[in-house]
Amino acid sequence: MATHADPNKPLDGEVTENTPEQAQPEVLGQQPEEDTADLAAELAQAQEKVSQYYDQLLRAKAEVENIRRRADDEVSKARKFGTESFAESLIPVRDSLEAALAQPEQSVEAWKEGVETTLRQLNRAFERNSLKEVAPGPGDKFDPHLHQAISAVPSEYEEGAVVQLLQKGYTISERVLRPALVMVAAAK
Repeated sequence: MATHADPNKPLDGEVTENTPEQAQPEVLGQQPEEDTADLAAELAQAQEKVSQYYDQLLRAKAEVENIRRRADDEVSKARKFGTESFAESLIPVRDSLEAALAQPEQSVEAWKEGVETTLRQLNRAFERNSLKEVAPGPGDKFDPHLHQAISAVPSEYEEGAVVQLLQKGYTISERVLRPALVMVAAAK
């Protein structure tokens, strides 16, 4: 058995612990107090950045909330006043109808002329507001997006073609308000 000559010197492979007196700083030239001061300065900088980021986050959150609130207000106003233009277009039509009814004695020709004038006003109002009629003619191809088939009847037209229009349909800006009611040709 080998004896160990210096009790303070570790053997090969032996792990020892340093006592506080033996501990040396890892970086030469720095004392532990300087490390603490540097860490405190870095911590203060990091906390300042966190504070700035938190302030920016709160401002961004408030801005998003303001944008959402403004958008909600605009949607509400659009719903409330969205038909304003259309209503303005219809007021002259109503005025013409009331004027026609206010005339006590009219000839059939005058009545017909007044109704035709009112219909032209209504058509202009529809055009200004992108309201278009859907009125397929006999033999036109049936379009399930624009037409509603009420029944199928024997006909000389090919199967599925429009045979008769029962009621006009309407679209507004390419969206169907009411499909045209039609009868279609049945299979032969």
